[in-house]
Amino acid sequence: MLKILKYFYAITAVMLLSPGLVIGQSSSYPDILFISIDDLNDWVGPLGGHPQAQTPNMDRLAERGITFTNARSPAVICNPSRTAMMTGLLPSTTGLYMNQPDWRSLEQYQEIRTIPSYFRDAGYHTVGAGKLFHSSTYNTPAYYGFNDTTAWDLYYPSLERQLPDEIRPHDRPANGNPFSELFDWGTVTADDRATGDGQVIAWSADRIKESNTSPRFNAVGIYRPHLPWYLPKEYFDLYPLDKVELPPFLEEDLDDLPDYATRPLERSGIYMPAMEIHDWFIDTGLWKEGVQAYLASISFADAMLGRILDALEQSGRQQNTIIILWSDHGFHLGEKHRWRKHTLWNESTRVPLIIVAPEIALPGSSSNATVSLMDIYPTLTELAGLNTPTHIQGSSLVPILRNPSLESNRSVITTHGYSNHAVTQGRYRYIKYSDGSEELYDIETDPNEWFNRASDPQFLEIKESLILELPEYNAPDARGGDSPGN
Repeated sequence: MLKILKYFYAITAVMLLSPGLVIGQSSSYPDILFISIDDLNDWVGPLGGHPQAQTPNMDRLAERGITFTNARSPAVICNPSRTAMMTGLLPSTTGLYMNQPDWRSLEQYQEIRTIPSYFRDAGYHTVGAGKLFHSSTYNTPAYYGFNDTTAWDLYYPSLERQLPDEIRPHDRPANGNPFSELFDWGTVTADDRATGDGQVIAWSADRIKESNTSPRFNAVGIYRPHLPWYLPKEYFDLYPLDKVELPPFLEEDLDDLPDYATRPLERSGIYMPAMEIHDWFIDTGLWKEGVQAYLASISFADAMLGRILDALEQSGRQQNTIIILWSDHGFHLGEKHRWRKHTLWNESTRVPLIIVAPEIALPGSSSNATVSLMDIYPTLTELAGLNTPTHIQGSSLVPILRNPSLESNRSVITTHGYSNHAVTQGRYRYIKYSDGSEELYDIETDPNEWFNRASDPQFLEIKESLILELPEYNAPDARGGDSPGN
């Protein structure tokens, strides 16, 4: 398999050096505004995941473009999802399943151009800020992350460091949890511009408004609603605690699940016990506070988005700008007794994806076609009139942009660890774990995935058809060994 990968990497490198790819500096080519929002599930206005979510700027963006209501992430944690989307290679192809190792150290990626690198090679002026590749505010080294330092003409805070210093309460964890100061929320007394996201947005807005050379690729990484949820009080005040609605929950939800699905997260290399976290929320009565903090973080991220959209309008370049808004994966807030991500269920895998393509995508439209973040790379290259690299494991969404009612039986894959996959195809979602255990859901009649139909004879034909969509090849874990527990 490695020889095959090396072959198409070499072909891709030749294509990248082809003179026909260099588009030159011409205003006839579209600008691109590439916006990532971290850990954002479907609790946004255009997707209706939570009835109280206030996201006026996402609503505003959706009114200008097309919302994909069944978009899925290639993985359910940051590094594998972002790396897969940015490189065009699925986790099952490369073996990058977890937040380590650094993708840049792996031979599989040495000849691959990431999205911003590809556009820079093609003549775009590339500017980035914030979390675009994997990074976090958890500790000092994590601020730097795994940025593609070859991809950018300018980057904030720097090419080597993706995130600025963050403000936080003095006493942590502010919520009193016994697990980690990172699983935390609380108010901070500060102007928005003092937060990490506020710094990123202010710098990015200034770059967007500059009248520099065209075409340009502006990328903005918004960190919230990633944990910890430290925000100015005004965002918490948007959601009075006594009125906060909890997500749908079924006490016996886990009764029909295989043991593998409910195993402790520590066996996947994650440091916090999944079920114990939810038990803590129940025992302390803080479930509503957790939901409030996440909703507040969404509204904060939405406010940051609004400032970027304002900057684009002020630049006078809006009509020649393609906008892509996406999140790397979703987030649980008690559904299926879980918090955070790290699962192959709907809450972790369904993500916002909005595309604005002037004169191509019908404003205010939506599509329920099954799509993946893997489709962003080929969609952007086609919209820009560039050749699409041959290694890309996604499909261009331009046909759907032109005709949102276009139907398809396409399936997409989400992976979490070696040989653990979810197949989403229209209304059905099939999950197969590395030990052979299974789950099957009809999300049209069971949107909360409460009833596992994997052993139901009435769904046998559907299950068998979805099994055929599983990856034929599962690369060994890039950390060493095949098991996600290693």
